Amino acid sequence: MFIGHHAAAFAAKRFAPRVGLGTLFAAAMLADLVWPILLLLGFEHVRIAPGITAFTPLDFYHYPITHSLVAALGWAIAFALVVRRHPLVVGAVVLSHWVLDFVTHRPDLPLWPGGPKVGLGLWHSIPATIAVEVPFFILGLVLYLRATRARDRIGSIALWALVLFLAVVYIGNFTSPPPPDVKAIGWVGLAQWLFVPWGWWIDRHREAAR
Repeated sequence: MFIGHHAAAFAAKRFAPRVGLGTLFAAAMLADLVWPILLLLGFEHVRIAPGITAFTPLDFYHYPITHSLVAALGWAIAFALVVRRHPLVVGAVVLSHWVLDFVTHRPDLPLWPGGPKVGLGLWHSIPATIAVEVPFFILGLVLYLRATRARDRIGSIALWALVLFLAVVYIGNFTSPPPPDVKAIGWVGLAQWLFVPWGWWIDRHREAAR
């Protein structure tokens, strides 16, 4: 799942108003922010296998540090302790990453490193994936819009520019050709870190709705 993770961050702002949107983006995407680093360092692995699912050609056959359920629980606790504000909400947002991936991934998510792998396989159908993920994203965005309001034009422009960018990237995920190699996957994956300062920028120009 991609925009579904951002949806969780947007929605969480309603329940954790004192936590910045950039921090919530980092929480929701933490597994995917760390994963390309470990991929490039050779600690986790992926292979390009066109046709393995309809939505993505990537075979995530080894990523126990970032995407096992036990690891997700550990990341959630650690991140909540670091952020400290609204720890239950922040921890839940981190853990939501594994839950949402469980819905979309084929059975490639380990319950613990070396343990059985699970996944409901929504990615086997592009229409079904869109039918689930897009409404979920809209719901998260609506909750964020109800919880905040723009203080100036940047508060609106930065937010809607992000929404447009996410839409373009999302469509590209299932319409673009497979990546050329694994290293390219890792370097492109690192670009997801840009969402953290982008969220911070948005929050700087928005305030709690009255």
